[in-house]
Amino acid sequence: MNIKDQLLEQPFFFNLWQLPFAQQKFIQLCKHANIEEARSVLDVGCGPGTNAPHFARGEYLGIDINEKYIQIARKRYQREFLVADVTSSQAIPPRAYDFILVNSFLHHLDTASALRVLSSASELLSEDGYLHSVELVLPEKPGIARWLTVHDRGKFPRSLPCWREIFEQYLEPIVFEPFPIRHLGLTVMELVYFKGRMRQ
Repeated sequence: MNIKDQLLEQPFFFNLWQLPFAQQKFIQLCKHANIEEARSVLDVGCGPGTNAPHFARGEYLGIDINEKYIQIARKRYQREFLVADVTSSQAIPPRAYDFILVNSFLHHLDTASALRVLSSASELLSEDGYLHSVELVLPEKPGIARWLTVHDRGKFPRSLPCWREIFEQYLEPIVFEPFPIRHLGLTVMELVYFKGRMRQ
């Protein structure tokens, strides 16, 4: 693990790095999801819990493998958090969720692990529930966005067709929408937002 990755394992540096981008990601999510109406939320790969305040009205469970992140999240937000490896099918408590969030997590996993997470998550959706995911796209053209993506801590950014194929293995797509993250007028990341439900 290089120095950058070691620093981002620490909650303070993780939050500092995410600060310019987190709001833009959540704006995209809010275009297609009524967050205030979420009754039961599962936040997969929740990190230090930064999404928790958005779900103040419903039940909330955040899961992450990083114990330091979870300790910070519990102290800061007083919500339910669990230290667990979500690539294990036994990690997620078996109950129905109407809002499953997978925010910038799957690009840290190889394809087999990402599919296991989506398979488990799809089985936990309520009949009226949706899975929402924001993921890092590998740009086709060279430039700052591609450079930052290649040097991201997540080692598995994918092209848009690859992401579509992965999401649609277990979920019926409702929205599949690419969007940029901009900073100081430049596109610094290319992302995709996915909203899906249980296959009928």
